[in-house]
Amino acid sequence: MNDTICAISTSQGVGAIAIIRISGPNSIEIVNKIFKGKDLKKVKSHTINYGYIVDKNNKVIDEVLVSVMKSPKTFTTEDTVEINTHGGIAPTNEVLELLLTNGCRLAEPGEFTKRAFLNGRIDLLEAEAVMDKINAQTEKQNQLANNQLKGKVSKMIDDLRNDMVQIISNINVNIDFPEYDDVDIITNDILIPKITKLKKKIEKIIKESKNGEIIKNGITTSIIGEPNVGKSSLLNALLDEEKAIVTDIAGTTRDIVEGNININGIPLNIVDTAGIRETDNIIELIGVEKSKEMLNKSDLILLVLNNNEPLNEEIKNIYNKIKNKTHIIIVNKTDLENKLDLDYFPKEKIIRMSLRNKEGLELLKQQIVDLFNLSQIETEDPTYLSNTRSIAILKNCLKSIEDIETSLDNDIPIDMLEIDIKNIWEELGKINGKYYDEELLDEMFSRFCLGK
Repeated sequence: MNDTICAISTSQGVGAIAIIRISGPNSIEIVNKIFKGKDLKKVKSHTINYGYIVDKNNKVIDEVLVSVMKSPKTFTTEDTVEINTHGGIAPTNEVLELLLTNGCRLAEPGEFTKRAFLNGRIDLLEAEAVMDKINAQTEKQNQLANNQLKGKVSKMIDDLRNDMVQIISNINVNIDFPEYDDVDIITNDILIPKITKLKKKIEKIIKESKNGEIIKNGITTSIIGEPNVGKSSLLNALLDEEKAIVTDIAGTTRDIVEGNININGIPLNIVDTAGIRETDNIIELIGVEKSKEMLNKSDLILLVLNNNEPLNEEIKNIYNKIKNKTHIIIVNKTDLENKLDLDYFPKEKIIRMSLRNKEGLELLKQQIVDLFNLSQIETEDPTYLSNTRSIAILKNCLKSIEDIETSLDNDIPIDMLEIDIKNIWEELGKINGKYYDEELLDEMFSRFCLGK
């Protein structure tokens, strides 16, 4: 943290502008060495300065605008300089090379954001929101990241921890200063409702976090069924493009074909799988096995059936594997004679379609909206946790609280439970970075792009 780092913060290629970011104690001094224009050490903070980047022989590398931002009012809280060059690969790399030869170190992925966290500028949830903001592909994903950046989710976690601090403090005072008369004596009868209230708050956050996960990650959707029932036709219809090859030959699709659409601002990540059937063809068999693997990874399964073929044991076997998962049954080819007995399936799960005649597609989309309550997911003021790490911590805390409830029922002394309550308080602190370890930070920020 005592060195000065630099990196290109924009995508490299042909473009109007590229930005090279420098942060650290010697940022201004290093850039000043290669800048021909005003003395950057004397300019006011948060100013943009016109000039040239030159090498040691005073050869002009590029005409630039240099932004100077002095500590502590910067993203990293360190002295920060941003050089706006022309967007070509050659001038950008030449400027970067000059910085490296004059005392900068190339930043690691996410190191600017990591420094912002370590310097107290943002917390861990806000740092994760930075990456979510970069990766946002829909308006709702962008709004979710915005609200997390504003600290609304962090405040929710801090409120939980503050509730626990009051409990821990009272218990400690009871233990260490039993003679104090003006402090509530924490007994099981007093502690149980406090723990119950805390449990309900955590359960509510976990329940609502499912909305955050849907907004952030979308809905992984697998299209499955026997060969030649219209799976690829359904994928193409949903995507409104010829993504998958469609023929009358059974087994045409032998590998995973993927595509994405947007329903009510939520990404639907659709996977067209190989037809599931018994086969001796080695290549097709690999595709069938991949199809079966996708069943466990999917949030939603679309089982496509052929209206023109009778129900068989293979279809029953497929349905029995998915009936306890979130699914929709699509009866395709309704323009042909009905030979399929649908009494085996729940009526509320069935959508009748004729993909050839483009019938039933809007009904399917509406069923998905209703199934995942997409019309009710709001992002104007969400208090959603949306990353797996945080949700896993919260679920572990919930399990620990349930263990405390059991201990209270068994009259375990409160001074012993105080240790467990404090452990939960510390675990909650790991969500927004009040507690952390270096390994976690290294793993998390390594997923960031260079220059951020």
